[in-house]
Amino acid sequence: MEAMMKSQTLCQGDHQLDPLAGQFEQWRQTRSHPSERLPQSLWDQAVALARVLPHTRVAQHLRLSSNDLKKRLAAQSEATPAPPSTPLGVVEVPPAPARSPLPSATEIELERPDGARLRLVCPETPLPLAAVVRAFLEVSGWCNSPRKAASF
Repeated sequence: MEAMMKSQTLCQGDHQLDPLAGQFEQWRQTRSHPSERLPQSLWDQAVALARVLPHTRVAQHLRLSSNDLKKRLAAQSEATPAPPSTPLGVVEVPPAPARSPLPSATEIELERPDGARLRLVCPETPLPLAAVVRAFLEVSGWCNSPRKAASF
């Protein structure tokens, strides 16, 4: 797989080499005097190609000094620091999947036949609910009836 990707990159580099050679030739024909320096944009393109193709091949095809291209290739590699292997910064962590929601409070409302009411709201602390309900109902003797005692 890696060899295939490398050959694709080389092939793409070959396809870019001829048009770039045309740009170099166009510049050579239109420059104002023979000692005029090569524009930085052309050097940058040549260096980019020399990263994927052998620098000697690029230099020969573009009619450049192999040593000059090699120096610029090295200078650009030093000037451009390699990106860190792991990007630094903030990483957003998605929230954990929601479990079944636990009640934040227990709420119970009871009413006896005599009209007495009991409403309990208990935040997160468990109460002995059976004992509380039994005590509330026993006050009136309602819970002592065999028929009613089994209903709660």
